Amino acid sequence: MATAAVPVEQRVILYGVTWETYERLLAEHPDAPSPRFTYDEGTLQIMVLSRRHEEPNRTLAILLEVLAEEWGIDLCRLGSVTLKRRDLEKGFEPDSCFYIANALAVRDKGELDLLVDPPPDLMIEVDVTSSSLPRMPIFAAFGVPEVWRYDGTRVVMYRLEQGRYVEAEHSTALPPLTAEVATRFLESSREIPSTKWYRQVRDWARQQR
Repeated sequence: MATAAVPVEQRVILYGVTWETYERLLAEHPDAPSPRFTYDEGTLQIMVLSRRHEEPNRTLAILLEVLAEEWGIDLCRLGSVTLKRRDLEKGFEPDSCFYIANALAVRDKGELDLLVDPPPDLMIEVDVTSSSLPRMPIFAAFGVPEVWRYDGTRVVMYRLEQGRYVEAEHSTALPPLTAEVATRFLESSREIPSTKWYRQVRDWARQQR
């Protein structure tokens, strides 16, 4: 039986790109899910997403939202909103991002100004192939407290400490959830019907109360 290859992300790296060019590209692709742009002091990465990328991203985002609902944790989901700061000469679209501790502070914001507004409390990063432009240092420069990173094999949770990310056993925003449990739920989402998966997530969440 023939099997179809699953396409991986397509990436292009450009150097010596001005901030004005980066902003023009963003303006030419308003609210577009793809391509994604990452800008870091003159280096621009353009990435076209694949199912292999988006499926775990969406699943982890749903996992987070279901757990937050079960545990009565307020959140504000901003998906892959563009986050940028000209003073840092950095900008990117996260795979998924959430305000949790700062949900109330940004809920009524039409546009974020990260010179004034706090960064997202938690971001999801899917990197199933080796990224040409490392994004974790960019997240750290913005001060994002927590990142869940999926490398195609497992979920690793990171927390920001003194300007750099260190691996954490469990989520800071959702403390009962460990990286091991998140990986297990991600794997099981591919093996069982979605309705059964939701029930398993909710049952597990209620057992942690």
